Amino acid sequence: MILSVELVGAVVGAILLALFVLGLRRRLIQRPGGTFDCSLRVAPQEGAEPTGKGWVYGVARYNGDRVEWFRIFSYAFRPRRVLERPSIEVEGRREPRGSEELALLSDAVVLTCGHRGLRLELAMSDDALTGFLAWLEAAPPGQRVNVA
Repeated sequence: MILSVELVGAVVGAILLALFVLGLRRRLIQRPGGTFDCSLRVAPQEGAEPTGKGWVYGVARYNGDRVEWFRIFSYAFRPRRVLERPSIEVEGRREPRGSEELALLSDAVVLTCGHRGLRLELAMSDDALTGFLAWLEAAPPGQRVNVA
């Protein structure tokens, strides 16, 4: 009986520690500022009906001429994807459709981008989208900006 209580206590302690580390990681990522909630997925083939599959919830952070994207439910302190400003090409934006509405945050707008030959979709709030597009257009002189 005592062994099972100790085992349950150890499991509960491990779960609480895991949740604490996830919260601490997010706090450390957001500490420098310039972060926003952003879901990401590799865009489906053109002409395909959008589905809710493939979306990964995360947080993005501006870092100079880069946007670093981190998965929320990960213990890694390095970004999962890094998007450089000169390589980002905005192809369009749209509202979530069909099952995407269930997979994304309620006020999300989907932005389709090209980055080094890969088509990505970023879903963020309207305010975050305004900031992202302003950041893209604020490139230093001499850099090309591809905003549709």
